[in-house]
Amino acid sequence: MTTEIKVPQLPESVADATLVAWHKQPGDAVRRDENLADLETDKVVLEVPAPADGVLRELKVAGGTVVTSGQVLAVIEEGATAHAAAADSSAASAAMPASPRKAEGGADAGAGAGAEKLSPSVRRLVEENRLDPGSIPASGRDGRLTKSDVVGFLGKQQAAAPAPAAAPPAAGRAEQRVPMTRLRQRIAQRMVEAQSTQALLTSFNEVDLTAVQQLRARHKDRFEKEHGVKLGFMSFFVKACIEALKKFPVVNASVDGAEIVYHEFYDIGVAVSTDRGLVVPIVRDADTKNFAAIEKEIGEYAKKARAGAIGIEDLTGGTFTITNGGVFGSLMSTPIVNAPQSAILGMHKIQDRPMVVDGQIAIRPMMYIAITYDHRIIDGREAVQFLVTVKECLEDPGRMLLGI
Repeated sequence: MTTEIKVPQLPESVADATLVAWHKQPGDAVRRDENLADLETDKVVLEVPAPADGVLRELKVAGGTVVTSGQVLAVIEEGATAHAAAADSSAASAAMPASPRKAEGGADAGAGAGAEKLSPSVRRLVEENRLDPGSIPASGRDGRLTKSDVVGFLGKQQAAAPAPAAAPPAAGRAEQRVPMTRLRQRIAQRMVEAQSTQALLTSFNEVDLTAVQQLRARHKDRFEKEHGVKLGFMSFFVKACIEALKKFPVVNASVDGAEIVYHEFYDIGVAVSTDRGLVVPIVRDADTKNFAAIEKEIGEYAKKARAGAIGIEDLTGGTFTITNGGVFGSLMSTPIVNAPQSAILGMHKIQDRPMVVDGQIAIRPMMYIAITYDHRIIDGREAVQFLVTVKECLEDPGRMLLGI
């Protein structure tokens, strides 16, 4: 019995997707729930699972094609074996262009340094597409390849393959055209929309993080032992922002036509940088969670995002966003609001600077913080006092525990 493999129901607000890579070719045996292909939307990468055991008989869509919900991608023969179906599938394989099966130079899968460090899912993707792991830029911890590294590499190969040959450029003046990924196109669209539909203004302040650093130094080992997660800076900033949002509810609001929507909950977006671009997973009801729960959730989101496994539901909604350019060395910036939200807090690099403390010059770990806000509904007074509240909470973390 043959079964059609179709594009899964795409998330709401996502009209189509790009078929990035096939992990199986006609004649290959497949197992139930095995991932057959990757679909890239403008927000997430989705998998196409096999509905049953069998053999992939025919591919209906080539890699790089834009597809929509319910579209037929392939046909499998349930219960068949690879040997029995090989002859039937060979014609389909020859007629149907598929994803690239070789890397540049025709390197075999598993070749190159570091192949033994690949995770099972990454190894499978590399082997199925005959790639050299050493030729793919890695973004994972300790230089490890992630699934999204390989998916992005395949996408660039497919996009570059049909490009017409051009005259060789003059020495030292080469150019390269690379199509934007779906996620990068979406980021660009949202940034332009935010700038053109909101009256954006940025205010700055600076924070002395001595108290936070001392608190972390005293309790970080016990905290990690008790909760199984490291005590970072982000949970302090999330808690401080919630205290400020409670005092200035309009900063947690959004504009809907001629109305201001005041959100009586605190779903905090935390920007995460991946090789595909910036994504903003949401820590929901963050005001009800302790430091450990916030740190765990942010860590899990970061792992999922960098592995290309984050879901659309993880990115939907949010009432306020925090972004940390300091991890890349940024000393000061003006972040762009994540619309339809009305404000965003920018964290920056912690830098030791001479400060006047009680009439004496002392070296303190200082950070510039910024709030970009929609001036249509947030006045400068509220934005500045919001930053002052964040500053006060971080310079005296006990305020957050005592609610003062």
